[in-house]
Amino acid sequence: MTFSPPHAHLTRPDLRGTTGMAAATHWLAAASAQSVLERGGNAFDAAAAGAFVLHVVEPHLNGPGGDLVAVFATAEEPGRPRVLDGQGPAPAGATIEHYRDVEGLDLVPGSGALAAAVPGAVDAWLTLLRDHGTWSLADVLAPAVGYARDGHPVLAAVCRTVAGVADLFAEHWPTSAARWMPDGRLPQPGDLLTDLAYADLLDGLAEAERVALADGGTRSDGIDAARARWADVVGRAVEEFVATPHRHSDGRDHAGVLTAADVAAYEARYEDAVTVEFRGHTVAKSGAWGQGPALLQALTILDGYDDAHLDPATTTGAHTVLEALKLALADRDAWYGDADVPLDVLLSPQYAAARRALVTDVASAEVRPGEVPGRATPSLPPLRTTYATDAPAGSLPGAPAGGSAAGVGEPTVQLAPAVVAGDGLETDASGRTRGDTCHLDVVDRWGNMVSATPSGGWLQSSPTVPGLGFCLGTRLQMTWLDDASPSRLAPGRRPRTTLTPTLVLRDGQPVLACGSPGGDQQDQWQLPFLLRVLVGGYTPQQAIDAPTLHTTSAVGSFWPRTWTPGGAVVEDRLGADVLAGLAERGHVLTLAGDWALGRLTAVTRDPATGVLGAAANSRGEQGYAVGR
Repeated sequence: MTFSPPHAHLTRPDLRGTTGMAAATHWLAAASAQSVLERGGNAFDAAAAGAFVLHVVEPHLNGPGGDLVAVFATAEEPGRPRVLDGQGPAPAGATIEHYRDVEGLDLVPGSGALAAAVPGAVDAWLTLLRDHGTWSLADVLAPAVGYARDGHPVLAAVCRTVAGVADLFAEHWPTSAARWMPDGRLPQPGDLLTDLAYADLLDGLAEAERVALADGGTRSDGIDAARARWADVVGRAVEEFVATPHRHSDGRDHAGVLTAADVAAYEARYEDAVTVEFRGHTVAKSGAWGQGPALLQALTILDGYDDAHLDPATTTGAHTVLEALKLALADRDAWYGDADVPLDVLLSPQYAAARRALVTDVASAEVRPGEVPGRATPSLPPLRTTYATDAPAGSLPGAPAGGSAAGVGEPTVQLAPAVVAGDGLETDASGRTRGDTCHLDVVDRWGNMVSATPSGGWLQSSPTVPGLGFCLGTRLQMTWLDDASPSRLAPGRRPRTTLTPTLVLRDGQPVLACGSPGGDQQDQWQLPFLLRVLVGGYTPQQAIDAPTLHTTSAVGSFWPRTWTPGGAVVEDRLGADVLAGLAERGHVLTLAGDWALGRLTAVTRDPATGVLGAAANSRGEQGYAVGR
């Protein structure tokens, strides 16, 4: 082994079995998914069941008003990885002119309904269930309905999040105050928390399915009836509610632009995955309307090094990984979006070689996108600078301490004291959040495998919509109010999402599904994991438990869109010698603690034996893997 040996003691075992495996960022979601596998459901039934549970038990990390990206392979077509696109587009009224000229904004806000894309997660899960699942919708929804109606013990992280925005709720978002702070009381860890409005909505979807089946419809007809019910109920409630101005993260009140017609027009869709070959494996990601190809670009750059250069536990390896990530993320910020992105060039070995030549022994403190022959390099987004000393450990930086973010036309709300939890979630008093999302991976005995990253619609995103029990997402904050940008705000265009699950194949068979919450860090945390598993010979649990790192020397995808030149956030367990070596090479380090970075989960399958596996992260004391 050319990599440093893994730590001798694991926080969790590498699970092994032959029936089915599920891993998720909340144990109730993993257990719910596994219960479906135990009763004969396939990976798609199980993933959908677990995902609807995540809406209920991790409302600070995802919600029904949010979005979803999944990558999967079926037992029937194992060599054709597919992407489920549950990223809703910008509404018809979301134009640059409206946001700039009418609302007086230079950035899309980080909280409030102006930042809301069309909700895509629920329609995506229903579409996947219709096309690849086997169970009825009513059976799939039963665990989530039970937790929403009868209650579940609320996480300490949810309580911290509500506490962090309590004043905002009390002063400006009364529907959220009523939902999360009834009679002014903050939830306490372990309280049984219900969401009766959402339970009723899910029961309504199951009723729509039942009526369709009673009328002689097929299973697909029943799920499509539920999709139509969802669009009708949610669309009408949202349009009525967002018409009233409410507080946004810029400190002013705005009305949203999302309408019932926007919701009714949305349909989730499938795409073939984008892939590269790396060390005998095929790595599959979403298209460049997400950040997924940035991981593929980093892998292609790193593929030109010998194994000794790829060990993240060494100074050379950690430095090389950070520099490759900076180059890949610079291309993300310059080239990616729901547009004509030249991935054939960006993922080519020739392009990777040119990028690799930029890596020296000194840390870069520049944003350096590459050039594509015959194409003008898009203008970079504005570089609003913050520094590592301003940033909470383990999270992306916000506005510079003591003032507004540099370069923002309208004065921004000064970054209030944040709630920074051991789970990596940071929420400030205006509802701005970084490092948030959830994830689940499922594999079944037949060889179906799915990796999904649901997000958005966090309880702190925007006010709770009456009658629905949840709020809207804020994914439009990842668009730019710049006509020249490939990730510009435009009606019908998807924001360039950070959601980025991963599927790995070997010899045309899926062998690994993995992913992590964490916004801009998702692919950054997956990269050391994949290097350790695919090159270093680590087991998935060994790779998850190993210390990790990420760069903040790239433009943040979340409002207020800042970056830290040369910044690197590292776990202290990398060791004093490695940290000193990185500092000597010019990296501006933020020490995050021993166990602070990464929320990875993974499932595996050995095609030769049918043996399944799973692993989960112990950081945050929340994720779990189950199976047998």
